[in-house]
Amino acid sequence: MNDLLPPWPLLTAFIGASLALALTPGPAVVYIVARTLAQGRAGGLASVAGVALGNFGNALGAALGLAVLFALSSAAFTVVKLAGAAYLVWMGLKMWREAAQRPAGGAALPEVAVRANAQVFRDGFVVALLNPKTALFFAAFLPQFMTPGGAHPLAQSVVLGGVFVAIAACTDVGYVFLASLVAPRLRGAVAARRHGQRLAGTAFIGLGLLAAFSERPATAITRS
Repeated sequence: MNDLLPPWPLLTAFIGASLALALTPGPAVVYIVARTLAQGRAGGLASVAGVALGNFGNALGAALGLAVLFALSSAAFTVVKLAGAAYLVWMGLKMWREAAQRPAGGAALPEVAVRANAQVFRDGFVVALLNPKTALFFAAFLPQFMTPGGAHPLAQSVVLGGVFVAIAACTDVGYVFLASLVAPRLRGAVAARRHGQRLAGTAFIGLGLLAAFSERPATAITRS
């Protein structure tokens, strides 16, 4: 395991930089907070798990050279980016439709809630996985903390990517709990719940449009 981690001073710098980036609100945080406000703490935690798995998929892709493909091929980057953007917009429109169909009262049955959280997990995974900027981020960020001339560069890249994803998931859970403290005040009535779901849907549509019209990132390090 020691061969898969950089020396302690470099590892400390990596953890500190990862924590600073993870705490910086970005599109992923907006998505997770919107899910929490619309569907409660369980929905927020399900979205964190889905986003974390999708991000780890991008870390694997970056380690295997997917980021190189995106960097060299504008067409590949654009196709994946537009697919992710379209999925976000579709989810936003779906939330608006569900808000209009929300019954006048009553809580969701437990089995319905479980299915809803499974859907939230899947949505989070797809949204994170279809964000090519994340693969480019890992490709630019991780090598700065890898051991030069290490015996297992691929494995070390995967391990560092997993550590970053775990740190980001922990900070995202913090955002979920903060949002869940505010959510009851926003969902005190059926009308307020409808407005909350519409607000979340609007946030998803906005994120989708932002992703669709954003330029391919340069070499600057920012969390997607």
